[in-house]
Amino acid sequence: MNSLEQAEDLKAFERRLTEYIHCLQPATGRWRMLLIVVSVCTATGAWNWLIDPETQKVSFFTSLWNHPFFTISCITLIGLFFAGIHKRVVAPSIIAARCRTVLAEYNMSCDDVSIFLVRKL
Repeated sequence: MNSLEQAEDLKAFERRLTEYIHCLQPATGRWRMLLIVVSVCTATGAWNWLIDPETQKVSFFTSLWNHPFFTISCITLIGLFFAGIHKRVVAPSIIAARCRTVLAEYNMSCDDVSIFLVRKL
């Protein structure tokens, strides 16, 4: 395999990797927005739950029953983490980091949008 063929293969790999990471960006953005909205709802509900004077006077489960907004948003946040939202939010970064690990063996690297960089010795 001559160097021209190797360069073409490298360019094709770079294009495919860039295409894949750009394809993940819209879904990642939606997951991030969902995580932000549910986190803000949980924080707001927690604040209202904590400042309610009835919270100290009743049992824990009664208190949760009296604050359904907090209870539902907290359960939703926990469910999202069990569903793996923490991985979906950073998926492009994980792929770029794994590519950097493999490319380091060939004295190369890439940034977060998968542009290859050749390191000089």
